[in-house]
Amino acid sequence: MEKEQAPRWWAVVAVMIGIFLLVTAEQLPIGLLSQVASSMDVTPGVAGLMVTVPGVVAAFSAPLLPVAVGRLDRRIMLTLLMGVMVIGSVLSAMASSFMLLLAARVLVGISIGGYWAVAGSIAPRLVPSDKVPKAMTIIFGGVAAASVLGVPLGTLLGDLSNWRVAFAALGGFSLLTALALWYWLPPLPPREPVRLKVLAQQFSNRGVRVAVLTTGFVVVGHFAAYTFISPILQEISGVAQRHVGSLLLLYGAAGILGNIAAGMFAGRHPYRAVLAIPSLLLLVVAVFPLLGVQPTSGVLLLMAWGAVFGSVSVSIQTWILRTAPNTEAATALMAFVFNLSIGLGAMVGGRVVDATSLPITMWAASGLFLLGALLVWRTPSRIVGEKHR
Repeated sequence: MEKEQAPRWWAVVAVMIGIFLLVTAEQLPIGLLSQVASSMDVTPGVAGLMVTVPGVVAAFSAPLLPVAVGRLDRRIMLTLLMGVMVIGSVLSAMASSFMLLLAARVLVGISIGGYWAVAGSIAPRLVPSDKVPKAMTIIFGGVAAASVLGVPLGTLLGDLSNWRVAFAALGGFSLLTALALWYWLPPLPPREPVRLKVLAQQFSNRGVRVAVLTTGFVVVGHFAAYTFISPILQEISGVAQRHVGSLLLLYGAAGILGNIAAGMFAGRHPYRAVLAIPSLLLLVVAVFPLLGVQPTSGVLLLMAWGAVFGSVSVSIQTWILRTAPNTEAATALMAFVFNLSIGLGAMVGGRVVDATSLPITMWAASGLFLLGALLVWRTPSRIVGEKHR
């Protein structure tokens, strides 16, 4: 194989680390919510805006930013977006008021959306065609890893020091990643971007439509409740705040196991894998306020929660690959929906928490899981190639 055709695995890894850091940044306030709320003298519901703002901004920057920058080399674009992430993280760590903190989170949202959208088209340009599935798995493995490990590690660092140190550390790692992207990525002249019209056309396909709507129900429901996992563990399960970071590492470990198990199962049974996600989340989250009232039971339910949600990315992506007429456009659409749902979930959960209570918020989230399960159940399994339900 000629040198120019050799796979650039270090470049693939750098892109993956960028995804990991960006998604970690988006969700990091979840584990630090109680600290930030106390430090900034705001309610937990208002503090949840730290997740809402970058989620909503990322949702719209995902389809719009690649179009806006036009002919800019994608190597330069990805490096600059990580640079914006550095600035956003440092400003978050230095924020003297909650409004300034939210303004810094806008920069984080711009980075997340633009980077995620472009990263989806990078793999075929870094490795030979027969290595593309492996490269895609590595790159988007950063999403799953951030969800199940990034937040717990950041929370643990915040518990050992304070929340500002966690944000500053994220900025430092982002700077190193920006340098790695510039060093390892080859020049990547832009190709034809995904147009908004093509995104809309994807939604007319029933398989894509079900995947998108199910993702919306699951992710909004998850983040409506999980955004407040720190107060949930403290107030419902009686866990001391100093232990929350360590427990979220258990959540992360369970999520990795769930991701591995789903990866093996969804390849053969994508319909059943996707149906199981909202069904099991419904069960776990609905019973949490009733059964998770002791530290032990709360931790067990937390690990079950992590295992199920850890399977979301690989299961939904497998469904998309089986049904989408244009997988690149469908992936961009999923990036939009996933990030928008994170922001909406945190916002809805915050309003419900401030107006009612944590248990009611968890039951409201369970209602969204029920809608997702019913939607998949009413969809013929044959659209993803399964003969039996």
